[in-house]
Amino acid sequence: MLNVLAICLVITALLAYLNHRFLKLPATIGVMVSALALSLTLVALDELGLASSLRRYEEVLLRSINFSEVLMQGMLSFLLFAAALHVDLSELKAYRWPVAVLALLGTLLSTIVVGVGMWLALPLVGLPLPLMYCLLFGALISPTDPIAVMGILKSAGAPKELELVIAGESLFNDGVGVVIFALLLGVLASGHTPSAGHALELLLHEAGGGIAFGLALGYLTFILLRSIDNYQVEVLLTLAAVTGGYALAIALHVSGPLAMVMVGLIVGNHGRALAMSDITRRYLDMFWELIDEILNAVLFVLIGMEVLSIVYSLHNLLAALVAIVVTLFARWLTVGAPVRLLQGAFRLPAGSWKVLTWGGLRGGISVALALSLPEGNERNTLLALTYGVVLFSILVQGMSLGAVTRRAVKGD
Repeated sequence: MLNVLAICLVITALLAYLNHRFLKLPATIGVMVSALALSLTLVALDELGLASSLRRYEEVLLRSINFSEVLMQGMLSFLLFAAALHVDLSELKAYRWPVAVLALLGTLLSTIVVGVGMWLALPLVGLPLPLMYCLLFGALISPTDPIAVMGILKSAGAPKELELVIAGESLFNDGVGVVIFALLLGVLASGHTPSAGHALELLLHEAGGGIAFGLALGYLTFILLRSIDNYQVEVLLTLAAVTGGYALAIALHVSGPLAMVMVGLIVGNHGRALAMSDITRRYLDMFWELIDEILNAVLFVLIGMEVLSIVYSLHNLLAALVAIVVTLFARWLTVGAPVRLLQGAFRLPAGSWKVLTWGGLRGGISVALALSLPEGNERNTLLALTYGVVLFSILVQGMSLGAVTRRAVKGD
């Protein structure tokens, strides 16, 4: 395990250096582009009869890493806590209803729209899938990733309220999407479709339980932080809250992602304002910013390298193109259109619906959930679809989001 960790960190550091020195792309996009280029180069050289041993070595390395487990049981808790830590709760509170509607109702509707849309469209490209697998794809592709988009929005001069809504929606729809995916996967495994009441009960237990557990853990951490003034111990307490809290949430069968968001919001707001000295705030922020940057870089490098896991075929390529169109349409229908039609209720600047639609980037969570599916042809197909959407969203949407934002905020 130590060797695998060392190799991942060395590759990530080198690719981050190359991006900073030469490519000068946004950090997460740059390292993923570099890793993707490296993997595709090895594939091309292998097809030419060259560097086959290097490709096999990369494949062995990737097989030794359970990407789904590494992200869902490891990285995700740190990334969500670190992201929530810097969200101003007093400002977010003013947009709590737009965030709640987009994260909860929007994610659920997006799952249905994408699932039904793919179920109807895939036979047209000769790759039909059962409805349950299409709904699973809808659930895993609906959560958006705030990691890459927030830096782009800041550099493009996006209004603060738009940044808040996108950050809040992304933080909470990750947890909601994971819960919906787990419910659908349970239905697929059992072969029994639960009643609407039972499904709602399970959803409330997972999501509501995760939020309640996160609130309790967050306030316990706040009380402990307030009782001492030692930055080393206080940083250690937040680290324990994230690692131990996420493990306990999983054991209690409640949503770990939602729990970590709540803990991060409480520590980042009440904890920072009422329980920390200036020196503790400085060290805590530096520690979690480093953790966030390092894990993001490693995550996007792994996404770029995981291209070797994809089964290539013409049908898969056409299906991925269909998935990109369907996913963008679902994002517009469930997020962009409501914001445009109810602009007064959402209280966002004119043109925000364009940024919200185009800024719905997909990332590591979608890939991890696809990789967690049971082995089979359906899994291979969904993995290809997921990878196609993730690459498009990061490389095309991510690279053009700054220009879209600058145009959109100047007028609708």
